[in-house]
Amino acid sequence: MTESGSGAAAPMSREGVDHALAGLRAEQDRVAAALLDLEGHDGYRLLSGAALTGETWRRWDEAGARVALLWRLFDAYRTVLDEAAALRAARPRPDAGTLARLTELLTGDAVETPGGDVPLERRTLLGPRRERVTLDEAVALMSAAFERVAEVVVAADDAWTALLVPLGEAEERWREAARLAHELAGARHPELDRLGRELSALGRTARTDPLSPDVDAARLARLRDGIEALRADLAGAVRLRDAYPERLAEVTAAVEEAAAAEAAALRGAALAHQKIDAAGLPELRPAAAALRDRLAALDGLRGSGRWADLAGRFAGLERAAAGARERAAEHLRLSGGLLDRRAELRGRLGAYKAKAGRLGLAEDEGLARLHERARDLLWTAPCDLRAATVALVRYQRAIQTAGARTGGAGQDEVGENEAATRR
Repeated sequence: MTESGSGAAAPMSREGVDHALAGLRAEQDRVAAALLDLEGHDGYRLLSGAALTGETWRRWDEAGARVALLWRLFDAYRTVLDEAAALRAARPRPDAGTLARLTELLTGDAVETPGGDVPLERRTLLGPRRERVTLDEAVALMSAAFERVAEVVVAADDAWTALLVPLGEAEERWREAARLAHELAGARHPELDRLGRELSALGRTARTDPLSPDVDAARLARLRDGIEALRADLAGAVRLRDAYPERLAEVTAAVEEAAAAEAAALRGAALAHQKIDAAGLPELRPAAAALRDRLAALDGLRGSGRWADLAGRFAGLERAAAGARERAAEHLRLSGGLLDRRAELRGRLGAYKAKAGRLGLAEDEGLARLHERARDLLWTAPCDLRAATVALVRYQRAIQTAGARTGGAGQDEVGENEAATRR
């Protein structure tokens, strides 16, 4: 950028003038299209029509000044090009003076920059100097201003895109939750009111200051999730109110199923302790009585119309009943497993005795003593499963050893039987 009065460039040829003029005209069209696209951008229109505050207002205020500068500078740029085009059209065979003037317009400091605040050191006694730039420098100035404005427009548009749709969804969910709360109680809901106030404050900031650091999509998502959770609870309370007898029957059945499962588990544990030395079996602490007490308390909430609290109690009671039923089933499985293990060991003892007979070892006194030891342990109540398992393995190994001496048992079969005994 230079001031007027600088040295003139060497005159261009007629062909050079025509080539430069064509290129600059095409560039002018591109600049005009870019400026019109900027003003047609959704973010630009939103910023232009919104009542902005805070950081967004500050940045858009600066951007607006740059937009005004852009158009004034573009007008000055176009004025110079129009003058050059008119002069060239009026002189089909330009003389040296005309070529000099055209060269000055196309390459010299011909574009007068827009006026504005000029620092004191740039002023003269008669006022601020008027700066001039070349057409190329004018394009560079416009490009820099355009980029700064576009940065603000795109940032605001991205922020609004990320915020306005989920904000509208959150507000709709809050209105639905408020309708449900009023339908249930005919009064305001404190937690819903708190969420509504937070949503309103966030909504005002999102709509008027989307570039504020105080508002972001993550914060809005957390608030929307909280409202949705409350709305879902209220909707569940309405469904409970409308189908209370059916829901009461369901939760009653769940409690009774848990009680029945606990009773079966207690019977299984008692039988296991009677038949098996089950010192390691965990103790079952029945929850049926407490579950029935919680069930009985539901009607009190119903009578006072506390449907939201009642829905939470129903859900908690159903979870508790399901948990009690699962724990009882696990205890019953453990108790039954001990009895099943005893039955399995008894069956293997009979199989090994039959095998000893097939090997001609039925009269072997040592094997007979080992068999009797295992049998006594397995048919004594309560049965010591650990000791019985050890006795059975000893009996099986003795058969293996005796069979090997007589050549009557294959190693593969014996190994398979021993592995099965370990299970």
